[in-house]
Parts: sequence; structure tokens; C-alpha cells
Amino acid sequence: MTALVLDAGALIALDRNDRVVWAMLRVAADDASTVQVPAGAIAQAWRDGRRQALLSRALAHCDEVPLDGVVARAAGLLCGRAGTADLIDASVVVTAAGIARHEDVAIATSDPDDMRRLLSVLDVAARVVQV
Repeated sequence: MTALVLDAGALIALDRNDRVVWAMLRVAADDASTVQVPAGAIAQAWRDGRRQALLSRALAHCDEVPLDGVVARAAGLLCGRAGTADLIDASVVVTAAGIARHEDVAIATSDPDDMRRLLSVLDVAARVVQV
């Protein structure tokens, strides 16, 4: 089993009914894999719940990771070490890093280069899947 972490780009793809990303989510659900979404990524993708039935349905199958003080500090530290400013991308990588300690993890993202850069700073082995 491979856990899955979704960034805002993956959520937007789900909202647009992208068949590939929906298939990833279905496979994860069928395998009883962990699917996590940092709260900041949800904020980036969420605009009008009345018009986002697909996104709402997808999120029902995900664990939402709060952007609490611990995650916020780790993401901020990662941004500083990587020389980047995207706190939400960093929170996606921090989430994946926590999972990678115990199981294989993949990040579904529209920013694969940014994710790989952040993962390399933390020296975390995670598969990056471009959506």
C-alpha cells in the first residue's frame, strides 16, 4: 500500500473531474490506503461548495490535516531551508514526510519540481506524481 497526499492542484483536478486523479483516489480507497490533504491545500482549491460537489465528494474520502502550530512551524522552517515561500507546498511535503517514516507515500501535485525540491531538502523518499 502507498499512502497518498494531495496538493491543491490535485484537488482542482478532482473538482474538474480528471479521470486519472479520480482513479488514483479510487485505487487508494480500494487498497485502504491513507489519503491526506493539508488544510491549506483545501483552502487554495475551495471556492464555492455549492458548485464543488465533486471536490466535496472527494474530500469525504480524505483525512484533512490541520495546519496547526507544529505543522506550520515545520513548513516555515522547510521554506527557510529551501529558499522558497510557498507555505502550502511545504505543508504538503511535511505531511508526506510524516507518513514516509512508516509507509510508502506518493504526492499528487501540479507542481512536481517544487515538491521534489522540498522533499530533497528533507531527504524524504516520496514518489511525486504530476497531475
